[in-house]
Amino acid sequence: MDQEYERRLLRQINHQNLPAAETHLTIKENCRSPSQSHKAKDASSDSGKDAVAYAALLRNELLGAGIETVPDPHTDDRRHTVLSPDSHSLFRYTVHTRRAPFDGANEVSPYSLSPLSNKSHKLLRSPRKPARKISKIPFKVLDAPELQDDFYLNLVDWSLGNLLSVGLGACVYLWSACTSQVTRLCDLSIDGDSVTSVCWNERGSLVAVGTHKGYVQIWDAAGGRKLTSLEGHSARVGALAWNGEQLSSGSRDRVILQRDVRTPPPVERRLQGHRQEVCGLKWSPDHQHLASGGNDNKLLVWNSSSLLPVQQYGDHLAAVKAIAWSPHQHGLLASGGGTADRCLRFWNTLTGQALQSTDTGSQVCNLAWSKHANELVSTHGYSQNQILVWKYPSLTQVAKLTGHSYRVLYLAVSPDGEAIVTGAGDETLRFWNVFSKTRCTKESKSVLNLFTRIR
Repeated sequence: MDQEYERRLLRQINHQNLPAAETHLTIKENCRSPSQSHKAKDASSDSGKDAVAYAALLRNELLGAGIETVPDPHTDDRRHTVLSPDSHSLFRYTVHTRRAPFDGANEVSPYSLSPLSNKSHKLLRSPRKPARKISKIPFKVLDAPELQDDFYLNLVDWSLGNLLSVGLGACVYLWSACTSQVTRLCDLSIDGDSVTSVCWNERGSLVAVGTHKGYVQIWDAAGGRKLTSLEGHSARVGALAWNGEQLSSGSRDRVILQRDVRTPPPVERRLQGHRQEVCGLKWSPDHQHLASGGNDNKLLVWNSSSLLPVQQYGDHLAAVKAIAWSPHQHGLLASGGGTADRCLRFWNTLTGQALQSTDTGSQVCNLAWSKHANELVSTHGYSQNQILVWKYPSLTQVAKLTGHSYRVLYLAVSPDGEAIVTGAGDETLRFWNVFSKTRCTKESKSVLNLFTRIR
């Protein structure tokens, strides 16, 4: 048994109050070191758990509730767990009889000096779920000059090989999360072009680069050479999505092109359904459906064979760039709307029904699901510039992260699914541990000027 934990609860029962957790942590957080913030959060979470355990102990001793495990203070059904279904009156009169011989399973030892019942002892010995801790400070900050403040672009992606690709102006840079080395993959300024989107294939060997002039280039990351340049779009390509060896590209020309990179052009499928620029593209985990969002406020779902959308959702009141398929529930699709909408919406694409929605209070720029839990992260622009972690389906906020001074337009998830990187027009990339189960306490905030201008 955790003796210190039991002593804290016994002091509460004896009306000796514990020191209250500091309530100004969220206001003064930037004035504290990361270690201080972690300690303060630990104290706050411990205090919350102590309060729940204390309430359970009182119900055991006063009402005979028979609670043997400490309820989780973060679950929605906490009140139902603490309030035992066994309905006893507050004042109950019993006749005290001689204590029966000691039975380890049902009775406290006659030699015990503890005033608590056997049920309460079991409650104190019950395992406690570790508190959820999400650091509100990025563990790494990279300087990224010329990172565009453009809602319709997708300039950051993280590969299976732990390489981060970033489009800065006319160049694409690769940053290794293992070695922190930076290499320049390509420079489009020679052709008078610029980068408007980047996307890794599933194996992490190829990088697709969308350009302002409407080209889609395929680059071999390891060899640093361009394999092909695909034509077909008449305007900038702001959205890319791989599906095996097939690459989908969305453009300001309102067309989505699907092409197999193994076959020579012009073998392609043209998907026409949006009336304005296509700014979001995501393939479902089973590779059967493509979700597309546009500046026409529409969210469309396509299958792998039809040239017309199989589903259309028009509930958003602004551009739909943020799209994410759930890896936990088949057919569950999340989407977020722009400044005039600000809503996070969920759809059952198996039935075509809208499930639920919530107003986030600001422009939704990106969405990504956790691989490990039924949670997702959203990044926001006007006017909060924040990062939110949500629990699904309750849609309760697990964490709110701030630090960017511009709209958080770019988001990518690490290959292990534990960290995310966010980018903004403030020309910084910030790395956060949001889904990690075990976090490194040795990481400290650092600004690394790894992406430098090429003069």
